[in-house]
Amino acid sequence: MWRGRWRTTGSALVRVVLVWAVSTLTMLALAGILPDFRLQSDDGDSITQIGLTAAWGAGAFGLLSAVVWPVLVRALLLVPALVLGLLVFFLNGSLLLIALSLIPAWRGEAAPETAVVVAAVMSAVASATSTALAVRDDEAYRRRLYRLADRRRRRLGVPPSGSRGSRTGGAGAAAPGLVFLQLDGVGYEVLRGACVSGLMPTVADWLDRSHRITPWHTDWSSQTGASQLGILHGSNFDVPAFRWYEKDTGEVMVCNRPTSAAELQRRAVARTGDGGLLTLDGASRGNLFSGGADQLALVLSVSARRGRANRSRAGYFAYFSDPANAVRTAVSFVAEVVREIGQSLRARIRGDRPRVARGGLYPLIRAFATVVERDVVVAAVIGDMLAGRAAVYADLVAYDEVAHHSGPRGRDTDRVLARLDRSLALIARVAEHAPREYRIVLLSDHGQSPGETFLARYGLTLKDLVRAGCGLPVSRRAGRTRSGAEARAAVLAALHRPVEEGEEARPGPGSDPVVLASGNLALISFPDVPGRASREHVERAHPALLATLANHPGVGFLLVDGVLLGPGGAVARLDVPGEAEELLSPFGPGAAQAVRRTDAFPHVADIMVNSAYDPDTGAVHAFEEQIGSHGGLGGEQGHPFLMWPTELSEPGEEPVGAEAVHGVLRRWLREADGPQVPLGLRPGRPGPVEDPRPEAADSAILPSVEVPTPDETR
Repeated sequence: MWRGRWRTTGSALVRVVLVWAVSTLTMLALAGILPDFRLQSDDGDSITQIGLTAAWGAGAFGLLSAVVWPVLVRALLLVPALVLGLLVFFLNGSLLLIALSLIPAWRGEAAPETAVVVAAVMSAVASATSTALAVRDDEAYRRRLYRLADRRRRRLGVPPSGSRGSRTGGAGAAAPGLVFLQLDGVGYEVLRGACVSGLMPTVADWLDRSHRITPWHTDWSSQTGASQLGILHGSNFDVPAFRWYEKDTGEVMVCNRPTSAAELQRRAVARTGDGGLLTLDGASRGNLFSGGADQLALVLSVSARRGRANRSRAGYFAYFSDPANAVRTAVSFVAEVVREIGQSLRARIRGDRPRVARGGLYPLIRAFATVVERDVVVAAVIGDMLAGRAAVYADLVAYDEVAHHSGPRGRDTDRVLARLDRSLALIARVAEHAPREYRIVLLSDHGQSPGETFLARYGLTLKDLVRAGCGLPVSRRAGRTRSGAEARAAVLAALHRPVEEGEEARPGPGSDPVVLASGNLALISFPDVPGRASREHVERAHPALLATLANHPGVGFLLVDGVLLGPGGAVARLDVPGEAEELLSPFGPGAAQAVRRTDAFPHVADIMVNSAYDPDTGAVHAFEEQIGSHGGLGGEQGHPFLMWPTELSEPGEEPVGAEAVHGVLRRWLREADGPQVPLGLRPGRPGPVEDPRPEAADSAILPSVEVPTPDETR
């Protein structure tokens, strides 16, 4: 036993010395390259003295980074996440200046701007060196993961759940845990194509050896809000679209607005009497909704809370508390911004069509989704597995964000898929060292359908078309409808900025119709009409409106008070068997069933508009500025995937609707002998029973510096 401890200690000391030596050489090289950085006194020093000075400075900087940095990040936790990312370089440079001031005889000196560069390079080099050493020494890597897991279990007061040898059997072995990884917006065909082409070798290997896959069918509202609410909470009833107008409150509900997400989650819990899929010993990472989990990071439905009640942003602290993580992510963030600008310019030079504007803040939003959010969520999942949590659900939004502006297929999205595959490989590798066995389930919430936007194709927005059909004045200059991508909301939440507040959140009084876009699905409401407007009322108040919409080449069909209207005067009643199926046959099987379900929602719009769909090309026309869109019927947007390990039972027939997927995932949790069971209600009180265990309040998010990650700056 003592021999093993001495060997472990010796190996750790060797790695520390090697990292120190590399940092010293890096500092010497930078001192020779940068004019405003020196490591010698004014009178000059010998080579030996300069080397000792560099070693002193590198050691002081490393010690300050290890001791002071976590304290600084915790003190700055209330600073918006993006601002904290930008402060990384400044804080690192400040630590280097302090380290140089500790060198005897004031031999070290650097200009402030030079100190920022030196600190960034040294942190990156130290991180790369420690990562390389960990990769080369598998035993040291495994022992470190065990120590981290044991340390967390001791802090939580949880008895050991078994060594690696006890994971597969024995009376004391922990039940297998489940990790649900949602690849946002990745459709079934896109995933299969990425595996065949070699873009995602990790996923392809799983399909060959250990996993099975099936598509599933979304509801009419094929978007993250409806799908994830149904998957995590078992009900997406009365979610007709990504955004909709509620006449009883006079407000516009938007799935990616924190206040709306919190209200939707409250309604789902009240309807099901169940806290959600992750209520006991679960973790929710990067999602719109919590799923009932106590362990949260980047969860939108709780991001509107103030003070200690909002634990969602703790994921930023856990990740950025390590300076190497912070520098690596900050550098990758800048690289992604440059990459997006370059890709946008090339697309413009080539004259790619379709194309949407990709300027303004979009490069920053894309970098947040593809770098910051990915890194923080992956680090959180790693921490959950090392803590031995029973169920984890995480959303990786990178592909969805890029596909909206670059299209579902192409070089831009191919690179994103390849980087997502590397993240999955990292998670799978950590799972091998976790204190319990983990089964990894991959799924998506919807797909993406390509196509030119309605505005680009026809020169006007749907809102302009509606106003013209109502005889109202139309602006000569067509306005653009803001994209509703999830990443934009995540950025605004991180910056403590409201999402679509003001006039868009609460339209003013009057008879003008409220027109809201959700991908290739649009909703038209008349605020001055109590309840749902009948077809007769709409035709009487606006005689030309329905015919104008139904016969427009960019519109596939309308739903008005239980009646479908299509091109050429086609009419089908939902309550007449076969009529809706015939009119909606181009949109595929199950379309009529999805429309009937939405028609029964209390907050369905007066007029629901689905864009035209070309079955030959799979193209739709988004009513907002997206050339890869989802939200309605038509094409691959309605065919996400579900991929599960063979140890779990078959889902059966292809699931239809997000609520059916929830049922499958809950069954798999029961099969794993996990603690996820429907919550009972307190006698005489509504709402779910809370988790009484004291350890539920402790976070278990591990900074990913403890596990090697690929460099995304190249």
